[in-house]
Amino acid sequence: MSQLSDGQLVRQLQLGGLGALGVLYDRHRQLVFRTALGITGDPEAAADLLQDVFLRLHRFSHRIDTNRPLQPWLYRTTTNLTYSWIKRRHRWSRFINEMATSLSRDGKPGNARAVERDNDEWLSVQQALRSLPIAQRVVVVLYYLNDLSLQETSEVLKIPVGTVKSRLHYGRIALKKQLGLDRERLQEVGYEFM
Repeated sequence: MSQLSDGQLVRQLQLGGLGALGVLYDRHRQLVFRTALGITGDPEAAADLLQDVFLRLHRFSHRIDTNRPLQPWLYRTTTNLTYSWIKRRHRWSRFINEMATSLSRDGKPGNARAVERDNDEWLSVQQALRSLPIAQRVVVVLYYLNDLSLQETSEVLKIPVGTVKSRLHYGRIALKKQLGLDRERLQEVGYEFM
């Protein structure tokens, strides 16, 4: 079953084949989790959102066009659910929890200072990312963390490409200001998300 395309698996899911949902979950869980974590900054929320996305995939499988790629649907559903999560969370708390330190890169035991420096840099990037307005943060996460193109980001969020470019531009300016980085260094940091 793992050799089947996403469209074939969704068709099986539409016919009641729950095994297809398991295969789709295994195939796409990292994409969904990484997106949710990048936007929310909360690993527990990201895990909950991961489950919610795949519950919606099961519940609304009959609405999915099996002739189109599944990833844009997953990105769109994940970002919509994270928007809702942030709105709910914002009612109860003024601050979003710090990004998970689990995203920090592990180092080799003999290189503790480099690991500590990398962790400090990564925490600075997480904090700067958290400071972005949600609309800019989502675009930055999709573009840099998930490596979507401008067009793909536009399609996922159902906004014009020009709006994606604008949000990326202002998001980069804000990150650059927060991190005190020059343009070249910011590009390096952006690629470390991947």
